[in-house]
Amino acid sequence: MRGFVPPDPYTSVSSEQYAVVYVPRRSRNRFPQSCVEIVDSEQAALAGHNEAEKKFAARVLGPSKSSEGQYIYYLVEWLQP
Repeated sequence: MRGFVPPDPYTSVSSEQYAVVYVPRRSRNRFPQSCVEIVDSEQAALAGHNEAEKKFAARVLGPSKSSEGQYIYYLVEWLQP
């Protein structure tokens, strides 16, 4: 997984999760925690998808702590409604 901070194999701190991500454009591969809303399922992520409001359904990996001290999530894949 190039560009990712690898998850710790001994804990479950970082994991793949479904989310609704607020981004101006889908060209980014990592997002601050404040832009990510974690949801329970793929269906919930797709229900929150709204291109007009720049909210996109995704599968993300995280949270990880960046070198700047922020918690971030990495994009695994965009989900298509």
